[in-house]
Amino acid sequence: MSSARIGDSLNRVGVTHLPRPVYPTAAPYHPSQEYPEYPFRGRVASIPNEVYDGLRHLLQILGYDEECYGTKDWNPFGHLIEPGMTVVIKPNFVLSRHPAGKDVYSVITHPSVLRAVADYCWIALRGQGKIIFTDTPQYDCNFAELLKTTKLDRVCDFYASFQGPTVEWRDLRNYWSAQRHFPSMIRPLPGDPEGQVMIDLGRRGALCEGPEPQHYYGAVYHRRETIGAHIGDRQQYQVAGTIMKADVVISVPKLKVHKKVGVTLNVKGLVGICTNKNLLVHYALGSPTEGGDQYPEGLFAPTEEALIKLERWLYDHLLARQSVPLEYVHRSLYWLHGQTLKRLGITVDPKKRMYDAGNWYGNDSAWRMAVDLARIIYFADAKGRLHDTPQRRLFSVVDGIVGGENNGPLAPDPKPAGVLAAGGSLLAVDIVATRLMGFDYRCMRQFSILEDPYFDFGIRKIEDIEVVSDDPSLQQCLDAPSDRYLAFKPHPGWKGHLEIDNHVEGVEQWLASR
Repeated sequence: MSSARIGDSLNRVGVTHLPRPVYPTAAPYHPSQEYPEYPFRGRVASIPNEVYDGLRHLLQILGYDEECYGTKDWNPFGHLIEPGMTVVIKPNFVLSRHPAGKDVYSVITHPSVLRAVADYCWIALRGQGKIIFTDTPQYDCNFAELLKTTKLDRVCDFYASFQGPTVEWRDLRNYWSAQRHFPSMIRPLPGDPEGQVMIDLGRRGALCEGPEPQHYYGAVYHRRETIGAHIGDRQQYQVAGTIMKADVVISVPKLKVHKKVGVTLNVKGLVGICTNKNLLVHYALGSPTEGGDQYPEGLFAPTEEALIKLERWLYDHLLARQSVPLEYVHRSLYWLHGQTLKRLGITVDPKKRMYDAGNWYGNDSAWRMAVDLARIIYFADAKGRLHDTPQRRLFSVVDGIVGGENNGPLAPDPKPAGVLAAGGSLLAVDIVATRLMGFDYRCMRQFSILEDPYFDFGIRKIEDIEVVSDDPSLQQCLDAPSDRYLAFKPHPGWKGHLEIDNHVEGVEQWLASR
């Protein structure tokens, strides 16, 4: 953009389009050629690794360490990472499989992207320091299955065969639960070896101006815990010590849509830094006239609305108490409904059900939670104290080789997009990625953070962002008033509320030209 702060690389976002939207399959995902700076001589793949090539090219067009590009001394992360630092690489590892049996890499970050990022971290650390792959997946993610799928442990084992920085993976959760968050299914986990940090945003929490706290609903059934963390001047979040103590956090999210906030990239993906997800407000019970944002006004027939309210009442009085006997009472009632009322047609229309739980454009809670997490990752120190200046170095690489559209973020349709985007501002990268998906960032309220009254994220207006790309059409994406580019399908609850208007023929022509 012509008025961007050229030379200020923090707000520069690079975008590249790969020849094919294909991931390499052989761990540990070596590059297919020995670049001059590549530190692991002789360890290359026999088949093309276009993801590695694309990431390297992306760092080059961003202009990092450009005077050394093409030599063995090229160190594109040298401005970000110093020897001896602890670098956290945070993917989106929300689940271990696609709920509908589709491509799991439309849901989670592919490990080949993580490997390419880690290689350049390794170079910058100059033999000293630590690299940690970590996330706090959803409670029903089977991490053993996740490792088997991603082979991330084999990536770590590869690095361990060389003298240099230590490289490891961590599951930061305190527990996991197979299938449902029922007391009988909960299995304890060691948790974060660095512990947890409780952070209170106080009156600077975005939820201070949100729905009434008594309506709040978190990640699981016991709402009292969620409400207790967000009353008045108390706005608390529990964040992993591994994240808060890191010198550098590199966020590697998936390019996909989200049912509660429109898109999930860096800002919404920060739910993965939290060890107690139930302190994260997901929505507020009831319709807007009832003080909530659970579903649109007038969506459900009276019988359907009564069933939904009964469900939440049973959650509060049976499941929230975390009692195994009460859990089985709930299971029995659920089975009884399936054998009687449901067979008589007394149920909730599945097409309407998709809007329940705040899965629509009127959700006024989840975006506030996401804004609070952005404030934390930028401005809270290792002890949870808030400052006016950033407390750690941040970077982002968006995995858009295969994205996720339609029923995101947990069960999206795979979207072969072939895109990588990267930059030093999580917010700037999110805005550019949102635009590439064919959406208008102004339609998603988490981007009101541009005008944050409490903190300066380095971006106050769209002109502060510079887009660089080897594709002229992508480089002008923030100036294009109507192009839909990758034309992602939004979640049904957001359809018609965030797309950039455009002629379909133009979208088809752009896609055909890739």
